[in-house]
Amino acid sequence: MDIGTKLAHEIFNCSVDFDTICLEVFRFQYQHNSIYKKYINALGIDVAAVRELSKIPFLPIRFFKTHDVTATTFEAEVIFESSGTTETINSRHYVKAKNIYEQSFLSAFEQFYGDPSEWCVLGLLPSYLERQHSSLVYMVEELVKRSGHERSGFYLYDFEKLYESLQALERAGQKTLLIGVTFGLLDFVEKHQLPLRHTVVMETGGMKGRRKEMIRQEVHDVLKRAFALKEVHSEYGMTELLSQAYSKGDGLFRTPGWMRILLRDEEDPLTIKAINDADSIRGLINVIDLANIYSCSFIATDDLGILHNNGQFEITGRMDHSDLRGCSLLVV
Repeated sequence: MDIGTKLAHEIFNCSVDFDTICLEVFRFQYQHNSIYKKYINALGIDVAAVRELSKIPFLPIRFFKTHDVTATTFEAEVIFESSGTTETINSRHYVKAKNIYEQSFLSAFEQFYGDPSEWCVLGLLPSYLERQHSSLVYMVEELVKRSGHERSGFYLYDFEKLYESLQALERAGQKTLLIGVTFGLLDFVEKHQLPLRHTVVMETGGMKGRRKEMIRQEVHDVLKRAFALKEVHSEYGMTELLSQAYSKGDGLFRTPGWMRILLRDEEDPLTIKAINDADSIRGLINVIDLANIYSCSFIATDDLGILHNNGQFEITGRMDHSDLRGCSLLVV
């Protein structure tokens, strides 16, 4: 078994020490990801001296727009592409093995929500369905299949059918997940409002230029009123990652065991902030996603956030001059 295959087997194993496997993945990707290697060398970093997470260099996310960010040489089984706008260059994520992505999102879903077969899954993702190569559509499509419920599926702009399905599912007491892009959910509740007792509403962010930007709390308040809900859930993911974090309310996200959030200094991007004894810290979000074994697991995003000492995090905005992105167009 080669080192890449070995690491791919280990990343979802909770008994493996996270810091140890991170350093193994770092060295593997330094050797086999030419773009990452050139970036690290340009920084003048001594790889042998990197012995803790805070010393690992994080690749700026914009490299996915301009380079093929791959570890080892392979023919991708699937290529995911960001949405962006007509004025932006889209990111591309070359995925060596679809089964790694599937294991990542299915394991995370089970960790936070249980077996997909217990749910009816309703996808309201019109903008994503109107283009190819969406990792979000891929994930929801698989959840729909594993749900097996006759009403599970994508509803595009068919609000009447979605309304009828929600009514029927509520009457049946069926546990339901309504996952939607933000503008789609807001468009829906302008036409239909109903109390939901058995349904989780999850927004993925994204106005896609269809509506004026709103802060996350405003969006959640509108949805909570329309559906008579105490909380609205959220998903934090992006084209460049193969893992997702989830919030079950209040914009507080949690990660699965193979994903972790660190914050870097706004003025010095190579400095990782230490939380020490503080309740929380603010900074720019760096993501460790070990599922990105054949890409880059250490990504410096353009998102601003708050990291709490219990490992939960919030998204508070975006760095100036960064592109608007499909999953991050929601102003928070």
